[in-house]
Amino acid sequence: QVQLVESGGGLVQAGGSLRLSCTASGRTFSSYAIGWFRQAPGKEREFVAAISRSGSSAMSADSVKGRFTISRDNAKNTVYLQMNSLNVEDTADYYCAAARAYTLKEVHEYAYWGQGTQVTVSS
Repeated sequence: QVQLVESGGGLVQAGGSLRLSCTASGRTFSSYAIGWFRQAPGKEREFVAAISRSGSSAMSADSVKGRFTISRDNAKNTVYLQMNSLNVEDTADYYCAAARAYTLKEVHEYAYWGQGTQVTVSS
């Protein structure tokens, strides 16, 4: 089992950047692929990006490709989501979650979730 805590959200102007962190407790962090999801008001939770257990492989949604980068530091039990060129459509609550494979994109495929961090992009 792993417990996840997100941080780094906030208010930013369009075109700006934020870096989200997902920090895990427990000694099994490197056994899990980690994904980032987001949920805007009135919308379903959607996949953003995911990274493999070692950090050597990653994938992201088309909507964030070229703007968001996922990375991880297993020594720090932390996964990062660097978000650049933010636009108002990126406004959402962002969640990190743990799964057995980084190629998974469905919410139900992720077993453990953090509480989320809010990102608001103003125009």
